[in-house]
Amino acid sequence: MSPVLRLENITKRFGGFAANDDITLELARGEVVALLGENGAGKTTLMNILFGHYVPDEGRVFVEGAEIAHGRPRAAIAAGVGMVHQHFTLAPNLTVLENVMTGTQSLLALRSGTGAARARLKDLSERFGLVVDPDVRVSELSVGEQQRVEILKALYNDARILILDEPTGVLTQPEAERLFNTLRIMASEGLSLIFISHKLQEVLAAADRVVVLRAGKVVAERKAAETSKEELAELMVGRRVARPVREEAAPGRVILAAEAISVTVEGARRLADIAFELRESETLGIIGVSGNGQTALAHLVSGLLEPDSGTLEIFGERRERATPRQLVEAGVGRIPEDRHSEGAIGEFALWENAVLERVREKRFSRSGFVRRGEARRFANGVIDRFDVRGGTADSRTRLLSGGNMQKLIFGRNLAATPKILIAAQPTRGLDEGAVAAVHGEILEARRQGAGVLLISEDLDEVLALADRVQAIVKGRLSDPVSASKLDARRLGLMMAGEWGEPAEAAA
Repeated sequence: MSPVLRLENITKRFGGFAANDDITLELARGEVVALLGENGAGKTTLMNILFGHYVPDEGRVFVEGAEIAHGRPRAAIAAGVGMVHQHFTLAPNLTVLENVMTGTQSLLALRSGTGAARARLKDLSERFGLVVDPDVRVSELSVGEQQRVEILKALYNDARILILDEPTGVLTQPEAERLFNTLRIMASEGLSLIFISHKLQEVLAAADRVVVLRAGKVVAERKAAETSKEELAELMVGRRVARPVREEAAPGRVILAAEAISVTVEGARRLADIAFELRESETLGIIGVSGNGQTALAHLVSGLLEPDSGTLEIFGERRERATPRQLVEAGVGRIPEDRHSEGAIGEFALWENAVLERVREKRFSRSGFVRRGEARRFANGVIDRFDVRGGTADSRTRLLSGGNMQKLIFGRNLAATPKILIAAQPTRGLDEGAVAAVHGEILEARRQGAGVLLISEDLDEVLALADRVQAIVKGRLSDPVSASKLDARRLGLMMAGEWGEPAEAAA
C-alpha cells in the first residue's frame, strides 16, 4: 500500500544550524508513529514544515500521493492534515463551538451554520469519546478538556493525518490514559497519527512504530513491540543513559517554613492552612494532581503571592511578604512551571534571559549599565554546562525548543549556587538524557547544602529525588512522610487524598 504521508529529503536550516537534515519519513493509513529525540533534535521543526508553518530549504511533502505547497497551513488542512500544538492555540474568551468553527466559514456567508456545526461536533464527540460542553467558554475548561477541543477542531476540518506535539506534557495520568484510548479508536477508524513525546513508557504503549531523530537526522526506526526504554534512550542520545541515585544525607537547619498559611487568588481559596518545613541538604517533594494548588504554592514561596493568613519563615526570619527581588538576593532560585509566561522573555537574547533575575548584581551591571561581556560569559557557561542547544548567547530565546528553554532557566539558577531551590515541574518536556542531567544537578545542589522544594506531578521523579514527601489535594497539604516508607501505590493514594494511615514524621 502506498503511504498516506511522505516527507521526502526535508532539510531546514536556521542560519548555520541544520534543524532538519535530509529527513525522509513515511506514514501508513491507521498507523501511530512516535517521533522521538532529544530536545532540539528537530522533531517540532519537521512537524511545522508538514503543517505549513515553516518552509523547508529542500525537500517535498506528499499527502495521498499529491504534493502539497510549502508554507501554507490552509493547504495542509485542505489535504487532511491537522495539528495539536504543545501550547494550545484556542481563544479563551470564546466557547468550544465558536473555537471549533473559527476559520471554517467565509466572512461573507449569509448564515453562520451554527446548528449544523453543533450537530457535527456532537457526532465527533460521541464517535471518539471526546466529551466536552460546546457552550462553555474555553477559559473555564481544564487543560485536558482544552486538548480535546484542539483535537475536535482538527477532526472538524476533516483531518485524516493528525500531529500531536507533546500531547501529555501537561496532562494528569488519567487524562493521558484517556487520550491514548482515543488515539487507538482514531487509528482503528483509519486515521493516521504522529505524536512527539519524551515519555518512553507511553511511546512503547501507544505507538506502532518509533522514529528516532538525533541532531536533525533520522538515526533509527523500530517497531514499538520490538524495542525497549533502554534501547530508545540510548538511540536518542547516542550513549547509555542512567539516572543518578539519591544518597542518604543528614539535613541541616530549617531554612524555609510555612505555618497555617492560606492564600486566595481571584476570590478562590487556593491554599488552606498549609504547613511545611524545608531544611538544608534535603529535598522536600510536593506531589499532587495538576490544579490542586501547586501553582499558588510555588508563587507564594517565590514572592509572587501574599498570604491571607499564617506566617512564612525564610532563613530564620519571619516575613509577611517578601518580594521576588528580595528572595533572589537572599539566595532563592526559582524554576517556574510555565517557562513561556514566567520563565523567559522570548524576544530577549539567551544572554539577557540568563542574567534576567540577577542583572542588578555587580558582576552584571555597573553605574546603571549592563556589563554585556560578563553577561555573555555567564550565558555561555550555562549553555555549555547544561547543553542548551539551538542557538548562541545572542540568539532569540523564542527560537529554542521548549526543552532547551527549560534547560536555560534551570541552568541560570543552578549556576548561581542557590541556598533554596524552588523547582516546579523541573523536567516537564525534557528528553531522557536531559532528565538524568537535571536530576543529577538537583542532587548535587542538595549535596552542596541547598534545600530543594520539588513540586512535581511525576511519581517516579518524587520517589527518586525527595527525602520527605507531602501530598497536595484541594489546596491542603498532608503530613510529611519519609520517602523510604513510600512506593508508587502509596504515593498515588496520597495524591487522591487518602491520608487515613497516620503519616510517619521524617527524622
